[in-house]
Amino acid sequence: MAHKIVIAEKPSVAKSIAGVLGATEQRKGYLEGRGWRVSWCFGHLAEPQQPEDYDPAWKKWRMSDLPLLPAPFTFKVQPSTREQFEILKKLLHDPEAEAVVNACDAGREGELIFRNVYDLTGCTLPMKRLWISSMEDSAIREGFRQLRPGSEYDGLHRASVCRAEADWLVGINGSRYFSLTYDARLNVGRVMSPTLALLVQRDAEIDAFTPTPFWRVQLDLGGFTAETERMVNRQAALELADACSGAATVVSVERKEKSEKAPALYDLTTLQRDANRVLGYTAQQTLDYLQALYEKKLCTYPRTDARYLTDDMESKVSDHVSVASAICGQTAPEPVRAKQVCDSKRVTDHHALIPTLSATADAVEGLPLGEREVLRLVSFALLRAVSDPHRYAETVAVFSCAGAKFTAKGKIVLAPGWKLYERKPETEEPARDKDKPNVLPELTEGQDLTIQAATVKAGKTAPPKRFTEDTVLASMETAGVKDMPEDAERKGLGTPATRAAILEKLISAGYVERQKAKKVTNLLPTVSGKALITVLPEALQSPQLTAEWEYRLKEVERGELEPSTFIRSINEMLLELIHDYKPVPGSEMLFPRRERPQRESLGKCPCCGKNVIEIDKGFVCQDRECGFSIWKASHFFTTKQITPTADMIRLLLHKGRMPLKGCRSEKSGKTYDAVAVLVMKDSKPDFELEFPSQRRR
Repeated sequence: MAHKIVIAEKPSVAKSIAGVLGATEQRKGYLEGRGWRVSWCFGHLAEPQQPEDYDPAWKKWRMSDLPLLPAPFTFKVQPSTREQFEILKKLLHDPEAEAVVNACDAGREGELIFRNVYDLTGCTLPMKRLWISSMEDSAIREGFRQLRPGSEYDGLHRASVCRAEADWLVGINGSRYFSLTYDARLNVGRVMSPTLALLVQRDAEIDAFTPTPFWRVQLDLGGFTAETERMVNRQAALELADACSGAATVVSVERKEKSEKAPALYDLTTLQRDANRVLGYTAQQTLDYLQALYEKKLCTYPRTDARYLTDDMESKVSDHVSVASAICGQTAPEPVRAKQVCDSKRVTDHHALIPTLSATADAVEGLPLGEREVLRLVSFALLRAVSDPHRYAETVAVFSCAGAKFTAKGKIVLAPGWKLYERKPETEEPARDKDKPNVLPELTEGQDLTIQAATVKAGKTAPPKRFTEDTVLASMETAGVKDMPEDAERKGLGTPATRAAILEKLISAGYVERQKAKKVTNLLPTVSGKALITVLPEALQSPQLTAEWEYRLKEVERGELEPSTFIRSINEMLLELIHDYKPVPGSEMLFPRRERPQRESLGKCPCCGKNVIEIDKGFVCQDRECGFSIWKASHFFTTKQITPTADMIRLLLHKGRMPLKGCRSEKSGKTYDAVAVLVMKDSKPDFELEFPSQRRR
């Protein structure tokens, strides 16, 4: 029987699509029914080939081989995903298959995932593209009614291959060249290195900062205060305070009514920033929670860089606002200003983040805490975006006393508008009385006010603040923007979809660490991170150059730039680097050689039988070719707030199981005890949980 094939990016997405299409019969690796066969990838089934795949001699790191410039650049199927790839290959070569639908995520990486499968299987079927921004049944149905020819996304595919090749060229060549030059294992990345440079530069600015003291004279005028500008002479400030007695005269009073328009909806980066600032979530956690919400049909497509909806969505905005108000437990704004959130000209691949109409109170009730809180943030953003402006009156009064000028500012809210739905950080302390703004009485020029007290307040200039994930994401988004064309669609370091992964790579590589200070978690470069940036040339740490590459990738996507031209510029940069670079003097101080101690064996590797040892980030087989590893910061452990110890892994390797005490539930926040059972899947470790007791503390 003739049929069409659908390929999704993940099994969960495939299941949702199959349910809408009526493909309910389970087969090995796909679902079937009503003329459809719906299958899936597991993310990237194929990855760029390793250097030794092009030339066995390239496996050894040698300066004489650099730069490695493979032509053509190719991909290969991973051993761990070979079984599913073969299933897809069989489906795509079925004589009764009429067409294939690319239902992978609607973005650059989703296009690459599908096209690699299509090309590596040698598929020749007509190709259609499903492009949706929501996993709701209605959105899937509408998407299948409006399937587009796959050829319309050829430019997106070319850009995705260029991105992968550029990352390979810079990462492989840069890492090998600088590792060999300095006899140390160094990781270099096209986006990772300039992001690290931002953090190192900020750290240097803080170290070099010298605080400057200043003083202000402050008058207590009965219910409010007025003060001078900063004074650099303490003695002069003391003398002025002594001279201020009796009354201060009103020189001028100026009252202005102002308004702040409602902020736009969230794109991924602004949501990640607020989730870090308000909830303390990392950028990766926020993306993971958002992806889960998308797959549960409760939120729209996560990897968006737009902050508006399309014009044709205006009639549905009120329905989404009703859902958002129920999620937040708030009364919806009146009126709902739908027009101010709709602008098709400001939407690229996907519209802004909003809760779907499926996000009912019942659907939200059972969500894990992280997903629920992220969905609430998205919902509050919608309520703010469709609200009236925030209106207030600001008064500035200038007083004269002892020949000096004193200023007092007052603010009165006239209409709260969108600020009714503003979320404050959970760690933010209530404002103290002395921190609250002045409320000024009615004042007239020439009026005298009795001075209750005159005091001198000391202060000093503050250094730049350390980066948090909130602020570093903002810097990544704007890095190099001033050097970009005004009409550039994509600016900054990386993309909304990749920035979280870049930060996690820097941390896992040991170049950046999270450090909690009071109630804020800062990102600090490590000694290794500073050393790496010290030796990297401008070309590899320049935000401007990397932002330019992102802009050029967009030109490739639009067909305005040939992929070969883009890659040639990368190759030329690498050739110039290797030819002209001069090692930094004194590098032995930056990368001192250390004798590596003999590491204790914790047990035998279940893959190859050699010793498993502990390293900083986890537990690995001592044979690097084997690849067996259990990472301390893996998703399995971090979600349960458990850090595995050497004793736990020793027991796991000997018994195949280990007890976990005090695991924290993502859903309820409560703790529980369990036993983790080691299960090997495609030569990779995984865990299943057993519960000796169901009683929770």
